[in-house]
Amino acid sequence: MREASAAGARLVQFPEGAITYPSKYAVSSGGSEELAEADWSRVAWDVLQEEAEAVADLAGELGIWTVFGSIHRLSGANRPHNSLYVVSDRGELVGRYDKRFLSHTEISYLYTPGVAPLVFEVDGFRFGCVLCIEVNFPELFAEYERLDVDCVLASVMVDDAPRSVVAQAYGTLYNYWIGYSVPAQFSATAPSGIVAPGGRWIGRSNGDGRPGLAIAELDRATPDADIDVAIRLARPWRRTVGASLYEHRVVHGDPRSDTRTAF
Repeated sequence: MREASAAGARLVQFPEGAITYPSKYAVSSGGSEELAEADWSRVAWDVLQEEAEAVADLAGELGIWTVFGSIHRLSGANRPHNSLYVVSDRGELVGRYDKRFLSHTEISYLYTPGVAPLVFEVDGFRFGCVLCIEVNFPELFAEYERLDVDCVLASVMVDDAPRSVVAQAYGTLYNYWIGYSVPAQFSATAPSGIVAPGGRWIGRSNGDGRPGLAIAELDRATPDADIDVAIRLARPWRRTVGASLYEHRVVHGDPRSDTRTAF
């Protein structure tokens, strides 16, 4: 956070489970060798809250928006959410995104799924959030396009090169920015980075296992031709296509069109 602030960043994004991402066996009620329903009473929830509050305090001190992953306790015996917290540059928790699409293990033993997207605004730019396996669910990214976001923050906890490629593809499909954040230990496979509208990586972090930053500027008036075309032309055109651009050109009742078994 301090490095990002010193570099002039207005928002810093961390991976899924940045505070904690417990192994399915570490919290298993069946012990360290048997996969079973998680025993969340073993979690030091007071320590996790202290850590989250410390992050929020530092965000306010530095004046930088901070997005970070952790688990969020629910009431009674309900399983926690796997979440992203969004803290403003005033150190205020302004939103929480709860992972909606869970892995088989997560839904079987660990977490309560979320139910809604999250959109928040920083300096006139609209951001959405997804977590890890949700990169494989294009309907979430289509939803954020309908919600008119400028950037989707994808925070990940997996050593998986194809997932970064899929995330990059959404920059091409929907012509918005993608923030892709993974832990440093996975960076040799697919480092963190920022994808521009159009699908080009415009910032990458270290690829050697060391912690580091990927920094990029979101600029709608960019001189970069590919980003300009994606924002100014491709994204509006795609929306027009989705709104029946071609309907007045469709021919109805022409046998040469309707018969598909003749040359």
